[in-house]
Amino acid sequence: MTLPPVVTVQNMRESDAHTIATAVTSAELMYRAALGIFQAVRFTGKVAIVCGSGNNGGDGYALACILLDNGITPTIFRVNEKFSKDGLFYYRTAMDKGAEEGNLRVPAPFTGFDIVVDCLLGTGFKGEVRGEMREAIELINACSAYIISADINSGINGDTGEAAVAVNSDLTVSVGAFKTGMFLGDAPYFIGGLKNADIGITLLRQEYYLIDWEQLPLFEGYNAVVMTMEEFCERFDLGDGDFDVADRAARLSNESGKIIVVKTAHSAVAADMQYLYFCADYVR
Repeated sequence: MTLPPVVTVQNMRESDAHTIATAVTSAELMYRAALGIFQAVRFTGKVAIVCGSGNNGGDGYALACILLDNGITPTIFRVNEKFSKDGLFYYRTAMDKGAEEGNLRVPAPFTGFDIVVDCLLGTGFKGEVRGEMREAIELINACSAYIISADINSGINGDTGEAAVAVNSDLTVSVGAFKTGMFLGDAPYFIGGLKNADIGITLLRQEYYLIDWEQLPLFEGYNAVVMTMEEFCERFDLGDGDFDVADRAARLSNESGKIIVVKTAHSAVAADMQYLYFCADYVR
């Protein structure tokens, strides 16, 4: 059985660039990402798509085109006037097809929407969300709609899972491959459900693997050291913003010759001296 890969942001970025250089255009990959999100969800009712200026926003504009082709007229909310190259193409196409445009400056802009799609920030985001982006995230979190995050919840660090402020999703649709930050740090508290959309990116490196949550007890038996995330962080004096849990668990496993399992209430990392595995109870 082939286990789904889990990758770092750098690996995903390099693999994406290699695929574009050798096989598929960036615009086609953006469309595939949007199609993957469309196919992961049963879209009904009124749909809002909230877009940032980068390629994550471009995924949202491409999704708007697909929705329009399937009889749903979405409302696009833009945080600012900037676009990526492919994002601008799909934005113009969506508007030509009849997409509506919303205003984030009105009170409670998502009132009456059944689904809100978060396309603000991608997996490359690091640091603290500020300004208009933070305001947009807070507006999404305040609404009662079903929330979908494209690729990752805006505000979460794609490698570490660290987030001070992030979108609370009902479903996150990862694009290409799962990222390590979807299982670490603060991520388990923001992600309600997680799926992956394989869009044909060939990974340059196999790094980590995903196992089913139900398989975790197989790693917790004989010759295993099982710790909570709090115990692990205390043992290695890890503070806020220091979430290199996966690499430390792998090193400890190799040094001790034991299986190392580090758990939160909803996710875990397991190292078995040869491979590193991630799992979470919110993976669908």
